[in-house]
Amino acid sequence: MRNNASPRRIVVISDFQDGERGEQGNPGVDAFRARWSSLTPDAFAPTTDQRNDLCVNGGYLERLPLACIKAGIVDRGEIWTHWRGDCPPAADMKNAPFLIRRAFVMNGPEAPFGSNDMLAHILTFGPPDILCVWGLGVAEDILLACKSSYKIYNSIDAPSLRVPPEVSRHFDLVLTGAEWQSQEVCGRHPRMETAVLPIGPEFASESTFHPIDGSKDYDVIYVAAAQGYKRHDILFDAMSKLPRSIRALCVFGYGEMSETLREQAVDLNINVDFVGPPGVPFADVNRLMNRAKIGVVCGVEDGAPAILTEYMMAGLPVLANSALRCGLQYITPQTGREVPAEHFHQGILEMLDTTSSFSPRQTVLDNWTWPHSIRKLQMYINCFEY
Repeated sequence: MRNNASPRRIVVISDFQDGERGEQGNPGVDAFRARWSSLTPDAFAPTTDQRNDLCVNGGYLERLPLACIKAGIVDRGEIWTHWRGDCPPAADMKNAPFLIRRAFVMNGPEAPFGSNDMLAHILTFGPPDILCVWGLGVAEDILLACKSSYKIYNSIDAPSLRVPPEVSRHFDLVLTGAEWQSQEVCGRHPRMETAVLPIGPEFASESTFHPIDGSKDYDVIYVAAAQGYKRHDILFDAMSKLPRSIRALCVFGYGEMSETLREQAVDLNINVDFVGPPGVPFADVNRLMNRAKIGVVCGVEDGAPAILTEYMMAGLPVLANSALRCGLQYITPQTGREVPAEHFHQGILEMLDTTSSFSPRQTVLDNWTWPHSIRKLQMYINCFEY
């Protein structure tokens, strides 16, 4: 068992990238260490009163570290992303003393991502007590520098492990979106701990998404990236089989297919409106969801999308593709329905006729908000020997 002292810092490394590749090449670790050594380490930590007033909200990147802070597992958190250029922006301190954001210069575009800048920061200021790595992952040298950290991985998408064995072998816990993923992880690493605790739909926030009084002028909403794996074609095909009085709204945060999808909706003569990209703030997403009667999830190769419980927290029951590989555990008689793609139009009509029979928000509050999920996660952390 670990000692009684709580871990002090959690770092979440996203695979998000920004910036443009610069011209200065790739400085070595020593050059970056010289830069970091000239700075004073951040020593902030919230007071007890500040922790008591903390709201666990935001997106899935923020909610897990904030839940760890609120639960007293750590004192503060950081979110790290990757920067393609030579001069990443300064640390974002607007959510201090709870969270700060840092961007680190990438070594190159190949995943899992290497960063001499990130490695130098760890060697200069020490590893975090808890390290979370999402998505396409980081290079092995970063994990080796965090040998003393409790290391957690979640692929985010349907593949259970999106990193090679020499990287995945260093993790202490892999969060998965379905039992088949846990079995797949154990097939590669037989003694590795797994937990079906996907960070998207788990750690739901009752304050980020919530019901708003007002008219519902859309029947259906799909909040999803404008990318092929989100399978907007299934929604569009269903809409083409429904009366043109049925209205849908598609909200894109990002994605390269937005113009193509707009053109397809025109060609099919279906009643669909679009918002984005770029994405809109969470408050606006919540407002848009509250204009609809049901939410849909059309994808198949998707890793327990966060929008499942985000719809539900806004009071919307969810119609999901029954072929969705991760996340169907959140579709219950109280929260929605699952149907095959070829029957999606029928599922929409049936759910629109029975919306009052669902209780999605209460079901999430009873099962999947952050207090439930952090208790499950803490059981694994408490067994780690620091």
